Amino acid sequence: MNVFFSPRLRALLGLGFSSGLPLALSGATLQAWMASEGLPVSTIGWLTLAGMPYAWKFLWAPLMDRFTLPWFGRRRGWIFVTQSLLVLLIMATGRVSPATHPWQLGMLALAMAFISASQDIVIDAYRSDLLPAPERGMGAGLAVAGYRAAMLCSGALALVLAAHWGWAPTFDFMALLMALCMLVTWHAPEPQAHPTPPHSLGDALKLPMQDFLQRPHAMSLLLLVLMYKLGDVLAAALTSTFLIQGAGFNLTEVGMVNKGIGLVSTLTGALLGGVLMMRWKLYRALWTFGLMQGLSALSYAVLSLMGHHLGMMVVAVFLENFTAGLGTTALTALLMALCNPRFSATQFALLSAVASAGRVYAGPLAGALVNSFGWTTFFLCSVAASWPGLWLVWKHRSLLSELK
Repeated sequence: MNVFFSPRLRALLGLGFSSGLPLALSGATLQAWMASEGLPVSTIGWLTLAGMPYAWKFLWAPLMDRFTLPWFGRRRGWIFVTQSLLVLLIMATGRVSPATHPWQLGMLALAMAFISASQDIVIDAYRSDLLPAPERGMGAGLAVAGYRAAMLCSGALALVLAAHWGWAPTFDFMALLMALCMLVTWHAPEPQAHPTPPHSLGDALKLPMQDFLQRPHAMSLLLLVLMYKLGDVLAAALTSTFLIQGAGFNLTEVGMVNKGIGLVSTLTGALLGGVLMMRWKLYRALWTFGLMQGLSALSYAVLSLMGHHLGMMVVAVFLENFTAGLGTTALTALLMALCNPRFSATQFALLSAVASAGRVYAGPLAGALVNSFGWTTFFLCSVAASWPGLWLVWKHRSLLSELK
């Protein structure tokens, strides 16, 4: 149990917080500020495009594999620089009025998202390089926990503080939290291995993909990464819409249960998943957690038949978020295991982009299924959508067992 006191894992909890903090500040919290200032919905809609760097971060990830800054090591140097820039950008954002300079605020949000996505690249690579196989699950769970806690701070807490302090002091406080994360980077341990970086930018662009595709079953493993959470993300794509329009809950009920219990259950699932993965091989975790997250949509199917039933809503929200936390922990551990430390920034960015593709495109498919078949059949289809990923886990059980 001494693993819980590992400097590696303590660092990853803090870096998970650092990774999650800017996301809401450049997204949902900024939208709330703009809405409170009376900006047109059309303008707010355009400004949401500031989040695009998160989807395209793999394009510049090779730069962070190729070049090493002259302080704090190959990964921590980049993390420290991105955190420093985020402190400045967060403070600057709080000093721009949405009412008078909305597009200037939008550019700051875009810059914040770009630097935040860059920080994510190197934190993911650092985690992959740092952790030995037995600690990958726990490291992934702590990273998810820190990330979710940070989103709560920069989301719900930021809105409460803004109501009492105003927006500029609120953003200053968030910048202070980011500055404290720089101390985590300062004291974080260096990975024991020091692989040779790519010799040129051209190598950094082509070698990561070549390295991955030369492995046995490479394309099938990519398909596993894509399909593993498909059932879960399909069911979650319209959860809020279902709870309001399909089951008849009001905004207060949805807010308290879906956000409050949802956050707690996700954190619980992520941490429990990490604890179990200290004892289990990777294959067992992927299979067990994948089966649980796939079956969790059945609780929403039951709720769709029962209608407005608060107790069943609590059960459904808890199960969906709890099993999603388990599945995310296992999938993150898989991505780390698949990365070559020499190219971990680029490979993790590419693999995470593949993993998130289902989430990006699940919404339109979910809407079409609901319109055609209704809510109950839609959630049963979500359960079925988890089967291909589980079959791929079973197909590669020997390889996944070797990866631990």
